[in-house]
Amino acid sequence: MTRSIDINSDLGEAYGPWQMGDDAAMLDIVTSANVACGGHASDPDTMYRTLVMCREKGVTAGAHPGFPDRQGFGRRVIPMTASEVTTMVAAQIGALQGIATLAGCPVTYVKPHGALNNFASADRATADAIAVAVKASGLAMLAISGTELEKASRDAGIETISEIFADRGYQENGLLVPRSEPGAMIHDPQAAAERILHLLETGRMQTVTGREIPLAAQSICVHGDEASAVALAAELRARLEAEGVTITAFA
Repeated sequence: MTRSIDINSDLGEAYGPWQMGDDAAMLDIVTSANVACGGHASDPDTMYRTLVMCREKGVTAGAHPGFPDRQGFGRRVIPMTASEVTTMVAAQIGALQGIATLAGCPVTYVKPHGALNNFASADRATADAIAVAVKASGLAMLAISGTELEKASRDAGIETISEIFADRGYQENGLLVPRSEPGAMIHDPQAAAERILHLLETGRMQTVTGREIPLAAQSICVHGDEASAVALAAELRARLEAEGVTITAFA
């Protein structure tokens, strides 16, 4: 079994008076935080508060750019050219880096959000467009294991970390089950932990059809916006540590 691994979560996704998730509780569990950059969610004050908490709790911070779609929480594909994707991602990374300077918390990697991440996982042109922005930033890339984004990132010479999901269902092609379909989300903490332990032991992820597929894993994601997030992340970390796995940031 893998002897050390990172646990990450999508955080800083509040906006003004609208709150999302329990970031403080999640930051006591995870080792890396994907901080929203103002595209799908967040604002300068939320970014600042989240980054300060990351610094205080010793959690590694990454940029979490997404389609500019707050109404849809970045879970709808917004038609854009490759050039527009590159500049959009670069702008959001830059926004978070500016706030990070104030917060005294460095940004070390990038993980695309929601529909942008899922689209880039299957579409090489979009994956390449994101890689251009990340390469220019000098940051690492956190990419879903086995996807076009992971391949594009490695081909661009970017330090690339392979990510798997504890709370999302997988299709046989290695892509995530769309949220509109049955089996997309896993809310049971014990079921999620068992599946991850099996993956770390065998290198194979169970899909919604029951078939298993090979996936690499350097980081495990638990979505911070789900009601079950804190309980699931806590159970996952406890089970992993009980098996002798060290939970540590990849960066």
